[in-house]
Amino acid sequence: MLNIKSIPAFNDNYIWLIENSDHRCAVVDPGDPAPVLAYLKQHDLSLEAILITHHHNDHIGGVAELVRQHPNIDVVGPANEPIPTLTHSVDAGDQIELFGEVFLVLGLEGHTLGHIGYVGDGKLFCGDVLFSAGCGRVMEGTMEQMHSALNKLASLPLETQVYCAHEYTASNVAFALAVEPDNDKLQQYRDEVNRLRAQNKPTLPTTIQREKWINPFLRTDQPSVMRSVANRTSASDSLAIFSALREWKNEF
Repeated sequence: MLNIKSIPAFNDNYIWLIENSDHRCAVVDPGDPAPVLAYLKQHDLSLEAILITHHHNDHIGGVAELVRQHPNIDVVGPANEPIPTLTHSVDAGDQIELFGEVFLVLGLEGHTLGHIGYVGDGKLFCGDVLFSAGCGRVMEGTMEQMHSALNKLASLPLETQVYCAHEYTASNVAFALAVEPDNDKLQQYRDEVNRLRAQNKPTLPTTIQREKWINPFLRTDQPSVMRSVANRTSASDSLAIFSALREWKNEF
């Protein structure tokens, strides 16, 4: 079983550190090298790999410096994105081994054209695709791609722990409540999120089960969600509902 720690970066990013039992570790999406290097030193850890989900600078900005200080490191990332420091390009369907656990690479296009995720050991590292109570913006791909990526994640085992890259939960919950004000589980979650953030604690990881209960972007088949966007789309298919939700969230 791998141990996961969050290393805060910038205003609201999380760099996830994956640690095994003998002081070896990997990091996911290190946008800033400084907090990673400080954490490695403080806990006497040996950095062996970097996993990258997509090419945005707040996810790869620290890679070059980490490689400079750990020259033999394995840098794993999406084959279809412009990331200069990769040593190991991967595509959807590929598998990587990390400290004895096998992770499957998922194609999660939409936020960017080559965005990927890693799932293994009951854990999902999904970058900027699925957030707690929300989802990423569609920046390079299409609504259809993003909707398909989220459906892929929704089909994972319910107990899968979700490690996304940003602490957006409180603002996402505010939007989700605008969509489903009468969702009891969402109201309970709002109280829990407020308590955690008041103590400056992360709201992550979440789980696939929780997100299916509270995340409007995974609930496009629910009558309450469909009613909320009825004034924004006349179509009732899941993609149209998703697109209307995402456009609403863009301006929320």
